[in-house]
Amino acid sequence: MTREVDVLVVGAGPAGLVAAAGLATTGARVEVLERDPWPGGAPLHCAHRGFGSWPRARTGPAYARLLADAALRAGADLRTGVTALDWAGPRALATVGPGGAETITARAVLLATGARERPRAARLVPGTRPAGVYTTGELQRAVHRHGQHVGDRAVVVGAEAVAHAAADTLRAAGAEVVALVTELPRPPVHPARTLDTRLRHGTPVLTGTTVAELLGHGRLSGVRVRHRDGRTTVLRCDTVVFTGDFVPEHELARRGALALDPGTRGPAVDGALRTTRPGVFAAGSLLHAVESAAVAAREGAHAATVVRDRLESGASDGPPAAVPLVAGPPLLRVTPNRVTPADRLPYLLRTAIPLNRPVLYVTQDGRPLHRARLPLTTAVPHRPLTLTARWTHRVDPDGGPVRVTVA
Repeated sequence: MTREVDVLVVGAGPAGLVAAAGLATTGARVEVLERDPWPGGAPLHCAHRGFGSWPRARTGPAYARLLADAALRAGADLRTGVTALDWAGPRALATVGPGGAETITARAVLLATGARERPRAARLVPGTRPAGVYTTGELQRAVHRHGQHVGDRAVVVGAEAVAHAAADTLRAAGAEVVALVTELPRPPVHPARTLDTRLRHGTPVLTGTTVAELLGHGRLSGVRVRHRDGRTTVLRCDTVVFTGDFVPEHELARRGALALDPGTRGPAVDGALRTTRPGVFAAGSLLHAVESAAVAAREGAHAATVVRDRLESGASDGPPAAVPLVAGPPLLRVTPNRVTPADRLPYLLRTAIPLNRPVLYVTQDGRPLHRARLPLTTAVPHRPLTLTARWTHRVDPDGGPVRVTVA
């Protein structure tokens, strides 16, 4: 079975739902595919407040319902339990769902497939294979979606914002959090604090520490950790949660031969969120694993604008004249990571190490394009940095890569 729509959105997280709502209000035939049984993406499993605009911040599930309802009211066709398997043409996807297999062709495709945490096996943590090992997403699903008891004593691997969210979920489920373990020399700044903290709710944060081994048969009995001085300690617990270390869900992008950015490992996009495949756009955590739901929603709104302009103008399928945008060490990545003189979307960066009073420099072929002192005393890992796009008109589309460095 083959059908045609104006816009096909893959992924019903904040980016996909906001984009679908914005496009459907224009009268476009918009279809959203979501492989999970419910729309909403990651917020669906985050019971804490903080989603949406203050002072009316919502819990994650309430925010997910708000976005899904807005897309449906706008006229988007929201289909859950449907998986996009592969490409069947330049802007066509082979899918399978409750109604069977079909091919959907669109005038424009938006990939908003999100990101996932790497599990224990992908992190090469040795030991046995006991029960009681989770990622944050698995933990939140078990507790908030299914009401499961996940354990009595838990260790959380990580100390960034998502690790604190995992610790809060464990406490809500009745578990004692024994420790937060991070290999970083100091814990990142928590969003609710202006200073670093070694304790949260009485839970120690073990810095400069890595997980050396999981212990136990049948059920986890402990975690062996290695400190920076080489000492090892066993933390007795029946649950361990691996947090952070997000990777983009980029299988469709790879199968479609879209260029991937080496820093983000997601599709390379310009300021209009165009990929290197004509008529295919990308937004949300697929581009930068992972930023907040607010960032994903903002990109979804921006994608709706540029896709609408494409539909109304009947733009050609020629590739955009964009040059690569490269983040130099100690910066880890920049998004968007291709640039045209017309781009206006702000850029998001991450740093690998703390930076004191950072100054960003943008150059092309040795020619300075922009200099900006960030309004931060210290920039830290696991927190985004923002670079304005006011300099893009100075980019030579026929020149070499544009570089962002920090001093």
